[in-house]
Amino acid sequence: MAAVARFHILQQSSSVLKPSAISSKFPRQSSSQPFYCNPNFFRNNTHIRKLHLAPSLCANSSPTPENSSANGPNGSIVGDLLDYLNESWTQFHATAEAKRQLVAAGFHLLSENDEWELKPGGRYIFTRNMSCLVAFAIGEKYSVGNGFHVIAAHTDSPCLKLKPKSALSKSNYLMVNVQTYGGGLWHTWFDRDLSVAGRVIVRNGDGSFLHKLVKVKRPLLRVPTLAIHLDRTVNKDGFKPNLETHLNPLLATKLDDVSSVDIKDKNNKDSHHPLLMQILSDELGCEIDDIASIELNICDTQPSCLGGANNEFIFSGRLDNLASSFCALKALVDSSGPKDLSDEHAIRMVALFDNEEVGSDSVQGAGAPTMFQAMRRIIDCLANQCVREGVFERAIRQSFLVSADMAHGVHPNFMEKHEEHHRPELHKGLVIKHNANQRYATSGITAFLFKEVAKIHNLPTQDFVVRNDMGCGSTIGPILASGIGIRTVDCGIPQLSMHSVREICGKEDIDIAYNHFKAFYQTFSSVDQKLNVD
Repeated sequence: MAAVARFHILQQSSSVLKPSAISSKFPRQSSSQPFYCNPNFFRNNTHIRKLHLAPSLCANSSPTPENSSANGPNGSIVGDLLDYLNESWTQFHATAEAKRQLVAAGFHLLSENDEWELKPGGRYIFTRNMSCLVAFAIGEKYSVGNGFHVIAAHTDSPCLKLKPKSALSKSNYLMVNVQTYGGGLWHTWFDRDLSVAGRVIVRNGDGSFLHKLVKVKRPLLRVPTLAIHLDRTVNKDGFKPNLETHLNPLLATKLDDVSSVDIKDKNNKDSHHPLLMQILSDELGCEIDDIASIELNICDTQPSCLGGANNEFIFSGRLDNLASSFCALKALVDSSGPKDLSDEHAIRMVALFDNEEVGSDSVQGAGAPTMFQAMRRIIDCLANQCVREGVFERAIRQSFLVSADMAHGVHPNFMEKHEEHHRPELHKGLVIKHNANQRYATSGITAFLFKEVAKIHNLPTQDFVVRNDMGCGSTIGPILASGIGIRTVDCGIPQLSMHSVREICGKEDIDIAYNHFKAFYQTFSSVDQKLNVD
């Protein structure tokens, strides 16, 4: 969901070995364990929700309980989602992992800087800034002027980011100077085991520069709360930290030998703690002075996992909006095989954007014409120099966009925050978002078409509108819909704790969203033909 700042108030990729693959090669030895730690307990007891459990899918080397799910017998993608979340600590890692999976699935890598050669039946992908991605599959029966069927989501989440000069020292502590990104619930970042991840520009031996991703998996940082003995009224008056002075994480105590780390590059030496630069250089396998630039997020190190008495929840950071991004990505891959595209007249597309949480106004955000430029280039390539009048405009009029961003599930402790008749529940399917003031792009027509797809495949849907006495957030839906006039529906997977460092959603809703998105790609062409509005 969009950042609080956007609320309207009324009045390089590399091959990554998946943890699940490692688990399959090196299975755990059996040992005595409590019944609730035994995955067979939940499989063999019919009175408890049956789950397919597998070894934990973690982003670090620390052992965790066996509560993560791999692909189950019913085609569940929950295990793959946990892998993706644990790999994708930042928008850069999320994009790189999506790129890796698409290329592994047979998508051809394009560059926006090169001339494109496309053909019907082809599958293609390109990235921008390694934080924005567009992938598409062209139907075998595509003809110029036919539409695009798009699912759009975003790769970024609220977080803390290092300031350009991050070195900070107070009371003999080495600390990291950070800035807030998006509308996070910042109090949830206190007393968490944190680290850093992001991208680094490294000097190469030949004078060129390399773009590398980095992730320090061990707990490195912590933002400690003030003891209640020194803040006696905190439970009565509320915890109200100053985001400039109270949110800087601890890195280390200031020891004399820390200064022994020698950095010749004066900019890095003055800007960042030598100890932090040494840790980054160790992770990257380079010299400290080879690090020319860094762009790092503060990240929570706790792995994504299943939770709840019946393992029916997903506990994770960055569910908003990597859960939507992955469901869209997986649906495109699984609906774009040769047989799937043989009778398709349209182009199936996924667009993942950065910077949604801060307004989308960036070169890699939905406010840039990235997707529409790609659409025009695709049409130009496939037109074979026989471009007829208004071919691009006609293609847009036949296109349909699903703006997928997480939705607010009803909170059992704060039910009054939802409109009485629009209280989305977990495990009940995708939430279609409505707003009369166009904070969401859904219309009566687009909601009907999207629900009709679900109806054909026996998939549940829910509806959401915000209370009249509350402000309404927004998504990339209205930005893209108004940018070029593409029909759009706003929807999302219901969740709790949105914008917390640790969020919650229902396990079943992941598979429902995946199946709904896949059904959209497979069914929408036939559904759309049955309704003529203009």
